[in-house]
Amino acid sequence: MLNLNRFNILFVFFLVWANAISQVSFKATVSKSELGINERLRVVFEMNENGDNFIPPEFTGFNIVGGPNQAISNSWINGKRTFSKKYTYFLSPKLKGKLTIGQASIEINGQLYKTSPIQLNITGVVDNTPNNNSDNLVNNDIYLVAEISDFNPYINQAITIVYKLYYSPEIRISNVNEIDSPKYPDFWSHLIKIPRLEVKQGSYKGNPYQYVTWHKAVLYPQKSGSLTIDPLSLNISLDIPTNRRDFFGNRIYEQIPKVISAGKKNILVKELPEDGKPKSFSGAVGKFDLSFNLNKNELKLSESFQASVKISGKGNLKLFKPPKLIVPPNLEVYEPEYVEKVKTNLSGMSGSISEVYTIVPQIGGKFPIPIFNFSYFDPEKEKYISLNSNEYTVNVLNSPNSNFIANSNDTKKSNLNVLGTKKFGFIKLSTDLISIEKDYFWGSKRFYFQLFLPIALLILVIIVSKTFKKFRGKLNISKIDASKIAKKYLATAKDKINNKDEFYDSLERALLNFLKIKLTLKTSDLNKLKIKKILINKRVDSKIVESLIKQLENCEIARYSQISDVRIKDDYDNALNIITEIDKVI
Repeated sequence: MLNLNRFNILFVFFLVWANAISQVSFKATVSKSELGINERLRVVFEMNENGDNFIPPEFTGFNIVGGPNQAISNSWINGKRTFSKKYTYFLSPKLKGKLTIGQASIEINGQLYKTSPIQLNITGVVDNTPNNNSDNLVNNDIYLVAEISDFNPYINQAITIVYKLYYSPEIRISNVNEIDSPKYPDFWSHLIKIPRLEVKQGSYKGNPYQYVTWHKAVLYPQKSGSLTIDPLSLNISLDIPTNRRDFFGNRIYEQIPKVISAGKKNILVKELPEDGKPKSFSGAVGKFDLSFNLNKNELKLSESFQASVKISGKGNLKLFKPPKLIVPPNLEVYEPEYVEKVKTNLSGMSGSISEVYTIVPQIGGKFPIPIFNFSYFDPEKEKYISLNSNEYTVNVLNSPNSNFIANSNDTKKSNLNVLGTKKFGFIKLSTDLISIEKDYFWGSKRFYFQLFLPIALLILVIIVSKTFKKFRGKLNISKIDASKIAKKYLATAKDKINNKDEFYDSLERALLNFLKIKLTLKTSDLNKLKIKKILINKRVDSKIVESLIKQLENCEIARYSQISDVRIKDDYDNALNIITEIDKVI
């Protein structure tokens, strides 16, 4: 009879164990199976039993923009335990096409479990990126808006584009990264620098918002037709208010990543009219003035003079050249010096461009400089404007016939008494002189270099030595600080040993702050997988590492479970032992 009862007990235990094993679930889910290349994907790995050694997939073809975020839920309802543990990642696709989320694995109750691969379709840029966290955010909370000054300009007429991020005053923005920058392939573009981001008050769609000006540019379309501006996309970390409050009554905020895009913009560019287009038109669009000046109009035969052709005003100054100067063949003209004094701000280009010619007369006489023409298109008046230069006559003295007026039609170059190269030449910009004196070592540059080199090396050695000692001292201080902070939190935990929640909160803080200082980690990097990898690389005993990971999991689970006083005392001693052992190695 006794053997039969033992058999029944073992049989029932086996059924319960088998049922528990069969109910273990480890699965991967995604927020969507098709998304644009400028969108973000949420991937969740969820299990219904606590496990160890979680290994995520490689996420080939994606960038990890958030996570892993870990969440644990453990509850008892009507005597039935419900457990859930999730690892959440936020991904950004790097290329279009078919991509696969590979298998993740975890060890639960000594057995290895894997998720199934997930196939995804990545499309092109999506104009209006939907919110991947629509359950936490209201669509009217945040906008990225491209404000364009003119959607229907002429070719080479300036337009401005300003990207502003509007958001509700209730939202806090903790981090912003630009993931897709706008491109202007059919425009001449100039980015306006923003020294620092300033939060201002404004309105959008009739509602009050705060806004930040993120990006400003001046564009000059270079061809007619419908031109596309690719969207600007931002990856934003939002702090969203919840209905929960902390101990002091302050509202608790939940941090959620969000991707927002301004969408593509189409600009319909008009061709410049053909009616009334002057022959001298060279592409200038805006409002300009023409000036033509000589530095002197009377000179000797052995001298030269300068002529300046200057265009000033507002328009596409960097996209055209001043008209060419035409002079009689009796005057030798050298390549002009181009001078550009142009500023570009949000209203476009303004300033002046000029070409300064150096001219040398070959014979004496009076030489008229012909009038030349400059034309531009005024987009406000929608018509062409032509400007004429002043007429000048240059009088070259010391000629047998000083009253001779040169004419390009009756003067031939073959009859000119051209100045020889010995009488006129370019000014040299450098010399090639060779010293006739012998180069002595005493007092030379080489002498002083070899004299002061040992002194400089000695100073460098002293500086490096002091820097090394200071750095080593900082490392020792960091090691001491890590132990002090950890023991401070352990002392707090010991004082609260009768309050389970506060005890395990202090115990977890002790371990995490100790690791943060000891391993020089950021708060965002304090996940068990990374901690385990670093400790193993630093040759910490694997048993101590496993004990640490287990202890951190106990701190998470203990807040939701019934824990005995003996277990609390054991966890305290275990945490103290872990800190002591790691402190010996690192």
